[in-house]
Amino acid sequence: MNLSELIRQFRVESNDKVEPYFVEDQDVTAWLNEAVEEACVRGRLVHESQAPEVCQIQVTAGNSQYKLHEALYEITQVYFDPGQDQTIKRVRLASEEYLTRTYYEDWPLKKGHPEFAIQSDTGLRLVPCPDEDGLLMLEGYRGALTPVVEDDDSTVDLFRGHHVHLINWALHKAFSVSDGEFFDPNRAQIALSNFTAYFGERPDADLRRQTREDTEHRVESFFP
Repeated sequence: MNLSELIRQFRVESNDKVEPYFVEDQDVTAWLNEAVEEACVRGRLVHESQAPEVCQIQVTAGNSQYKLHEALYEITQVYFDPGQDQTIKRVRLASEEYLTRTYYEDWPLKKGHPEFAIQSDTGLRLVPCPDEDGLLMLEGYRGALTPVVEDDDSTVDLFRGHHVHLINWALHKAFSVSDGEFFDPNRAQIALSNFTAYFGERPDADLRRQTREDTEHRVESFFP
């Protein structure tokens, strides 16, 4: 479904079909973009392993800190390629506590071939600090690379079968505007429940940290 089709379906389900509309198209568009991000995180819908802008980072000797693509929220695999026909090696995801407990207490001072990676919300720290240039290759879960925009042909970057369920998030947001014509807490909760039933609960910060530190990552199929 393209954006105009999603907005049209929103107006049908919300009974906001007569101009002037109670809810502006730009608000529905913003909520649909939120819905895509929510769906991606809750359902872990998009596992990226190919897009260079997401999965490749140039590594410079002496620099251990690197910024992740803003759409990438959970890393599942990391590899370091030093080039020059050298062997590509896996880099393990770990936490600072794990490294202090099981590696070396002075790990922040170590230099050499990267063996571990510490993921923060927006970046990655390599341990030991690289002593040579190379290429970091990542795999992981991401959100949308580009937002849908107010354009009739703009489409959602998700499997088509998910599209209609995104509308529940927009309905939830519309019915939650306390000073709006549509304010209806009951309908807002029903729409949110329907969205959650399909895409799942949203993980909190603690769960996100657990999945990116010292546990094995598993790519699970999504079946609503």
